[in-house]
Amino acid sequence: MNEQSQDSREQLLQTNEEFHQLAVQHHELEDRLQELSERHYLSEPEQVEEVTLKKRKLALKDRMENILRHYQAAPHQ
Repeated sequence: MNEQSQDSREQLLQTNEEFHQLAVQHHELEDRLQELSERHYLSEPEQVEEVTLKKRKLALKDRMENILRHYQAAPHQ
């Protein structure tokens, strides 16, 4: 991520409630996926959960990227 994108992301985390909530949810999903990845064996329900969490995490990231693109395209004071 370039410096401008990082600065924009930090600004959005502080000023955009939706972006902030998406980031929190993304982090929570990442934590759960990390827990699952540390296991030597996943039960079938855990395997389904892992796939579902990865899809949800990707959808959150896509939405965050969309917000970031709109933010960067808008004129700022």
